[in-house]
Amino acid sequence: MSERNAADFGIRIGTMTPGPSNSMADIAGLSFGHVTLSNGAVQTGVSVIHPHGGSLFEEKCVAAAHVINGFGKSVGLMQLTELGQLETPIVLTNTLSVGTASTALVRHMLADHPAIGEATGTVNPLVMECNDGAYLNDIRGLHVTQDHVADALVQRLSHCQHGAIGAGTGMSAYELKGGIGSASRLVPAGPHSYRLAALTLCNMGLLCDLVVDGQPVGRTLERQQGADEEKGSIIIILATDAPLTARQLQRLCVRASAGLARTGTQFGSGSGDIVLAFTTANRIPHDMPQDPVERVEHLHENALDPFFRATIEATEEAILTAMFAAERTEGKHGRCRESLADLWPSLPLKKD
Repeated sequence: MSERNAADFGIRIGTMTPGPSNSMADIAGLSFGHVTLSNGAVQTGVSVIHPHGGSLFEEKCVAAAHVINGFGKSVGLMQLTELGQLETPIVLTNTLSVGTASTALVRHMLADHPAIGEATGTVNPLVMECNDGAYLNDIRGLHVTQDHVADALVQRLSHCQHGAIGAGTGMSAYELKGGIGSASRLVPAGPHSYRLAALTLCNMGLLCDLVVDGQPVGRTLERQQGADEEKGSIIIILATDAPLTARQLQRLCVRASAGLARTGTQFGSGSGDIVLAFTTANRIPHDMPQDPVERVEHLHENALDPFFRATIEATEEAILTAMFAAERTEGKHGRCRESLADLWPSLPLKKD
């Protein structure tokens, strides 16, 4: 894990103002957890996002999702999309650990809520994944355990860490080292100001396609042994404190595709590219109040354009930060992924 981000290398994405930390930590109340497993052929882990500091089951977040390309094994998206509600922390891990992570997340929720499955319904665990076994990690070893997931869930880190950490440990991006990145933007809306942030788990792309702030970096770095088809994935998480409906959040999810495309990926057939968005405003009580009519404020549709731009900019920068922050990693079969940060100084490109 590194403290580097794209801005440290002179990268300035878009025109909007970043938040104070230029990360998902700029959304008040969010916290994070990571367990990193990095030892030889074992390059994997778990990451957790807590959308607020209270009980997500009792105070659900308005949420939405969009599948850019559905070659993925996430758990919980169907109910989330149907109800527009997020009721557990978000767990990120590798593809073959989704079942393990889902069970651990359910156990975590059951421990905190004795009513689940008894006095009330069951719970919808949300686990999202990318395949780190395609290159660096011994994914067949099933190294992520329920204890690892439980350890990540009890952490409440206020700082959003980037790079080869947690679920990002064994990920690749554009045939270089991938991982976790995030970025944020301040979004004006009339007399109000809100924040929007993106966090990306990056495991996608072909080297020849990589674009950094409009520059065709991949063409400069391309090697003859490069892959000829994209078989990676990316998970994009959007968070905001603006009062948006599930339908409006879904519109943001669609715009994240543009931020991803600006880095060069083609959304290949074998790539699972999925976006999830939630807001910390307008929390939904689990139990229906005596008066079932909800009175909810939300932004006018004509105020959404700045949020669309913020989504695109934050997504693009989060991907680049993941690559600049991730350090060179050696994994299974002696394979290695280089860091974009190490290659950057020698590239004959226009730089600030």
